[in-house]
Amino acid sequence: MLLIHCPYCDETLPEAEFAYAGEAHILRPDNPADVSEEEWRDFLFIRTNAKGPHYERWRHIHGCGRFFNAVRNTVTDRFLTTYKAGEPRPELDTLTEDGQ
Repeated sequence: MLLIHCPYCDETLPEAEFAYAGEAHILRPDNPADVSEEEWRDFLFIRTNAKGPHYERWRHIHGCGRFFNAVRNTVTDRFLTTYKAGEPRPELDTLTEDGQ
C-alpha cells in the first residue's frame, strides 16, 4: 500500500484517498488553435515516462479535494516529496528516498 502525504491537509494517508492526475508541470498552450497538430498531440499524449524520480499530479479526492504535486520514484514506488500546486518543482539532487 502506498502512503501519500497531502501538503494541504498535512496528513499521510493510504493511496485509496487519492487519484493520480498525470505528469506534473505540463503547460497547456495559451491558444490551442494556434499550435500545429503535432504540438497539440505532444501536449495531450507525449509524456516523460521516466525511470526513477518523476514529477506527478495527484488529487486528494476523499479529503480536501485539492490538486498537489509529488515526486515519486517509479522504480521503488516511493514518494520522495509532495508539494502544493503552483510551487516550483524541487531539484531532484536535493531529495532522498526517505523524503528528507
